[in-house]
Amino acid sequence: MRATATAGSNIAIVKYWGARDLALNLPANGSISLTLDAARTTTTVDFAPAYEADALVLNGREVGGTALARVSAHLDRLRALAGVNLRARVETANTFPEGSGIASSASGFAALTVAAAAALGLRLSERELSRLARLGSGSACRSIIGGWAEWLAGTCDEDSYAVQVAPPEHWNVRDLVAVISAEPKAVPSAKGHERAASSPLFEARLRQVEEALPAVRRAILERDFHALGVLAEADALSMHAIMLTSAPPLLYWLPATVELIRQVWQWRLEGLPCYFTIDAGPNVHVLTLPQAVAHVAERLRALPFVRQVIPCGPGPAPRVIPSGA
Repeated sequence: MRATATAGSNIAIVKYWGARDLALNLPANGSISLTLDAARTTTTVDFAPAYEADALVLNGREVGGTALARVSAHLDRLRALAGVNLRARVETANTFPEGSGIASSASGFAALTVAAAAALGLRLSERELSRLARLGSGSACRSIIGGWAEWLAGTCDEDSYAVQVAPPEHWNVRDLVAVISAEPKAVPSAKGHERAASSPLFEARLRQVEEALPAVRRAILERDFHALGVLAEADALSMHAIMLTSAPPLLYWLPATVELIRQVWQWRLEGLPCYFTIDAGPNVHVLTLPQAVAHVAERLRALPFVRQVIPCGPGPAPRVIPSGA
């Protein structure tokens, strides 16, 4: 009982920060993201009677601790659906640094959900897969969807899942992921979600998000890059303002993060179509259009503090890779 699946990370245009239920990963607000094609996780799940315990191999290295515990708990959900108690060996690898704010848990749990379901012979709908992936990592529910996805906050476990706003081919917005640091962040996102509501700005952000969601939806459907970029930057700054004013405060940015923000603003003044957004980490996503990709990427690579640039475009939904492919 073995299957391999691949899934893309995603970059949120309207982000989720703060949860109504941490155990179920029910968000305080809805969110909208773009699933990425080049920032991917590929995961193989092998269930067998010979395994006495679950095992996790990440990028060729066997790991335990919290990472294994999260994977094992997620496999338990799928084992319960399939009515089996077999242990599994999970081998997973990313095309980008994990734990550094590029949503590796999103692609990771999306790929794990799809691979494990296929290995167990479960025939699940996209909605069911999205809901299950959310239980492993909130933003993973969006990585189940190809292209532009909206996570419906919902009211309970059953109605909190992601739906497609537009397919990948609808709009070829490019995301140049500027890796400033590949180091795992000291405070995981789950801890940040716990602190979010302590910020005096939190309720104002929730009101802002409710206004932003239909505006971002409209910008996507109308292919309005300027509107999308303005909204993306405003939302990223708003989310990080919550982090900075939570108790205790949380600062993911490095000095180079701020310098890159300033560079993007300057490039835009010079006529380049580019906007930034930043997830829970120091690395910066620079959104641009196909005709400007080469120029923006060249400028990013010329900056001494940018270690790597990962060019991404709209990505498909996760897929099962046939054996031997």
